[in-house]
Amino acid sequence: MESQNVNNSLNVDMENNQETAFDYSKRAQWLRAAVLGANDGLVSTASLMMGVGAVKQDVKVMILSGFAGLVAGACSMAIGEFVSVYSQYDIEVAQMKRENGGHVEKEKLPSPMQAAAASALAFSLGAIVPLMAAAFIKEYKVRIGAIVAAVSLALVMFGWLGAFLGKAPVLKSSSRVLIGGWLAMGVTFGLTKLIGSHSL
Repeated sequence: MESQNVNNSLNVDMENNQETAFDYSKRAQWLRAAVLGANDGLVSTASLMMGVGAVKQDVKVMILSGFAGLVAGACSMAIGEFVSVYSQYDIEVAQMKRENGGHVEKEKLPSPMQAAAASALAFSLGAIVPLMAAAFIKEYKVRIGAIVAAVSLALVMFGWLGAFLGKAPVLKSSSRVLIGGWLAMGVTFGLTKLIGSHSL
């Protein structure tokens, strides 16, 4: 009898440990998705501003283009995440109905609205970095340098955080993210400058 009680206690502990591990795993996935969303907002908005800045040196034009990129990107991310998570929601509901005889445990289902809001917020947080860096600098070359410096610092931070959450090598991950961001900004700036100088 005593042995049975010990076994039951061990089983309960194991189940609790598994649930805790699952909770941490889900939380880490959400955090990594947030970091990737912020990185996306950072790189795409900075690249857009650099591209516009290659042909138009006016600070107002650069800020407006960056703001438009922030709004468009956040909306796109939110809608994409909403559609994706809603599809997952429908699949999980159908599976629960099959397994539980029509009973649906709503607390275990993903929230499409929450996912969409989190995705839009993460993108916006990343996108606001180059906007803030350029907002108060009128001198063109200093403004470009400020954007590159602020974005580079943020890229390293996002790379480190993504590596930490994914338990990957920090130096390699940060370097990859940084070089990728530089490449995106450089290519956008260069191509826009090339096309703009021939057609505008």
